[in-house]
Amino acid sequence: MKKIFSAISITFLLISCVGNDKMILRESIGKINKVMVVAKISDWTGDVGEEIRSSFGELMVGLPQSEPILSVSQVAPNGFSSMMKASRNILIISEGETENFSVKKNLYANPQTIVYVQAKDDAGIIKILREHKKEIRRIFLDADLDFTQKIFQKEKVDENQYNTVKNLGLSLTIPNKFKTVDDTGDFLWLRNHLKSGIAKSGSNNILIYSVPLKDKTTVSDSIISVRNRIGKKYIPGSKEGMYMITEKAYTPFTFDATIDGKKAYETRGKWEVKDDFMAGPFLNYTVIDEKNNRLIVFEGFTYAPSVSKRAFLFELEAIAKSMKIK
Repeated sequence: MKKIFSAISITFLLISCVGNDKMILRESIGKINKVMVVAKISDWTGDVGEEIRSSFGELMVGLPQSEPILSVSQVAPNGFSSMMKASRNILIISEGETENFSVKKNLYANPQTIVYVQAKDDAGIIKILREHKKEIRRIFLDADLDFTQKIFQKEKVDENQYNTVKNLGLSLTIPNKFKTVDDTGDFLWLRNHLKSGIAKSGSNNILIYSVPLKDKTTVSDSIISVRNRIGKKYIPGSKEGMYMITEKAYTPFTFDATIDGKKAYETRGKWEVKDDFMAGPFLNYTVIDEKNNRLIVFEGFTYAPSVSKRAFLFELEAIAKSMKIK
């Protein structure tokens, strides 16, 4: 009986330890949109590294300065220390007899995303990287979106305080650092004054409004004319006759998107103030709400002279993608 009792006690102890190991994962570290690559120096300085840098280093559209979609850094396998293992986004490159492309979550820290790429030689590794290029980027970007949204969830305000959000029947996660500039019931403008570094004179902005749905086939073609009309009506410059428009010298890029399970368009480009020197990037999501015969528009735009803007646009993207249409 004592032996049986001892065996049961040990079993419970082992189960408890395993459970605790999962619960006490340390908090992950690392900047948003940054990936640590674990690879041999010879791989990193050779064709494999070149493939990774060209894929992750592809430039984000719509930004005034050249900024990559994802930033990367490298560490050799023998330097992949306990501290390095706490990184939030990790890509591990290795050689082996079998080809492998897989993803693991929260292995060494929480939250954490690790992508494994393995093949028997450089050519095989490059082949996998090319085949899964967009998928790998999306895996890391989606993980960072989820991470950012969870941070904002802890800081969110009650969106029902905004008449426009309430009237439009929307729900979304808006962090409390955004303050109201204008809320007419049909149009909402929120602003976050940037307080750090050289961008302390700048701001991150959110616009929310709706327009009637006339023809689904022409929605993407009308996005710029709609935003220019809204800019003229609601976003004034410093002097009479000045207002926000789409920059004429730069053609925006429009992509298919999905918001709250609904067909949408994502447009990235540059804005400017008519007859003034203010300018910056914008991110526009135009959502087709067929049930209510309308388009819901979420737009974010940034004014941050002389600093990188990728992180600011990414915050706006995270907020936009939290939107639900009731």
